[in-house]
Amino acid sequence: MDTTSPSITRRMALGAIGGAALMTALPARALGQLTHVRVIDRDRHQVLPLYQHRGELWLPGEPGTRYALELVNLSGERLLNVVSVDGVNVITGESAAFHQSGYVLSPGQRYDVTGWRKSRRDVAVFRFTSLPDSYAARTGRPQDVGVIGVAAFRERLYRPAPQPPWQPYGDLPPAQGRSAPGIQGKSMPWGGPQLGTEHGERERDRVRSTEFERASRRPDEVVLIRYDSHANLVARGIIPAPVRHHRRPHPFPGSRPGFAPDPHGYPY
Repeated sequence: MDTTSPSITRRMALGAIGGAALMTALPARALGQLTHVRVIDRDRHQVLPLYQHRGELWLPGEPGTRYALELVNLSGERLLNVVSVDGVNVITGESAAFHQSGYVLSPGQRYDVTGWRKSRRDVAVFRFTSLPDSYAARTGRPQDVGVIGVAAFRERLYRPAPQPPWQPYGDLPPAQGRSAPGIQGKSMPWGGPQLGTEHGERERDRVRSTEFERASRRPDEVVLIRYDSHANLVARGIIPAPVRHHRRPHPFPGSRPGFAPDPHGYPY
């Protein structure tokens, strides 16, 4: 089966986003060994923390907050990354599947996926919102709201055919190997309303098309992150509830040594 598919690649890597990393809850390898994935709070310029619960990664978000998915290619080769938010392909708007378009990153390249792609020049920003206002729900697909997925594919590489051993006294010269053809870079019972991702305002984000032939129809790696509001994750026991120090009641809370003080402004 032909595994060639249209894809999109970043024209250049984006600059670094400031802010302290908050990933101490999990080792970095849990977020992908081929493509490293982090979620950035764009309004506070910081990495959102992740929490591990029953074998899944959970992310707390707050309604109204803009966010981005930071992808970094950790491998030594080009990778195609098919990105899904709420079960929807962030480039095509289709119900997400492995064979669809994605972002192609060169070795070591970083790209921030900041929204639903509207053209090669702009996107509609990701913004946490209530489930009914999410892009997936408003397009009739609410069943997969609350999950982020990144499927990474290695590229099929063509190598020169092996040459037979050289025979110094033979009648024929050694066979010449073929050169490799070039491939151009082408509300819930546990708390409040469930969180989803909004189709927000548009902003400029330029990309270009490229060709990418996958080494396999199956992804070489899949990163999955589930998310909901901080309050809901606390209610479900995924995030520890803050420790509150309860004050012991006192039978005479207003007692103090001394005598009745003078009123304000005394003597008159």
